[in-house]
Amino acid sequence: MTDTQPPFERLAIIGLGLIGSSISHAVRAHGVAGTVVGFDAAPEIRTRARDLGLGDIVDDIGDAVRGADFVILAIPVGAVGAAASAIAPYLEAGAIVSDTGSVKESILRDVAPQLPKGVHLVPSHPVAGTEFSGPDAGFAALFEKRWCILTPAADTDPAAVERVAAFWRALGSKTEVMDAAHHDRVLAITSHLPHLIAYNIVRTADDLETVTESEVFKYSAGGFRDFTRIAASDPVMWRDIFLNNKEAVLEMLGRFTEDLSALQRAIRWGDAETLEALFRRTRDIRRGIIAAGQDEPEHLKKS
Repeated sequence: MTDTQPPFERLAIIGLGLIGSSISHAVRAHGVAGTVVGFDAAPEIRTRARDLGLGDIVDDIGDAVRGADFVILAIPVGAVGAAASAIAPYLEAGAIVSDTGSVKESILRDVAPQLPKGVHLVPSHPVAGTEFSGPDAGFAALFEKRWCILTPAADTDPAAVERVAAFWRALGSKTEVMDAAHHDRVLAITSHLPHLIAYNIVRTADDLETVTESEVFKYSAGGFRDFTRIAASDPVMWRDIFLNNKEAVLEMLGRFTEDLSALQRAIRWGDAETLEALFRRTRDIRRGIIAAGQDEPEHLKKS
């Protein structure tokens, strides 16, 4: 996009953790904005962001969004309402506000009422991340070949939605528009429940009186290592996700508990046929994820 005018003149990124810093890297790598301005509520993160060259880092949230035609709230979903209230007086008519949260109904609920007339809200969720956090964790390629789901309200200006979709496509993402409630149910099973299970498994291993901590570390097989990687994700972010998507998560957790009970019965009664059928089906799902380009076989991954 370097041969044409960037789609946004001034991008303000609120929150400079993994996602916010990665957006900054990717935007500057692809020339998607004329100016990148960043703000984080933590002074030490602002200092580090300056050292990393993540854009024009300012000390006041109003200075970050003043004159911006695109604002991204890259902060935990529990903090977006207060952030939207803080930036509202400085937003200009025609500006677009978006976010990067993993829960979307709460974004529409908490952000939309705060924004002045003429400002467009286009919630977005880049389905990408790592177990690392903070400005040092960001990198430009984080969003490449990943999905970014947009969940605008029905009355949102289609032109604003397309501008945000084009922004994410320029960063290498594939985009899809989805109803916010449907998004939250989908992510409850594909992301939120797996994280909840990972947190609980790691806690169970930590609580076992007959297993020492050194044994947990020493004999961690691939499955447990994967759970610890997931469970190492940002605790504040995931706290807010579960609190703001609790209905969908509880629904999926109930279904999971029922399926787990059936699996428990199959093991107890030696039902080999049921176990093998389940394992074959889940192996096919894994192969489907690889075929869809959302992961790669373990032997092809870099060490």
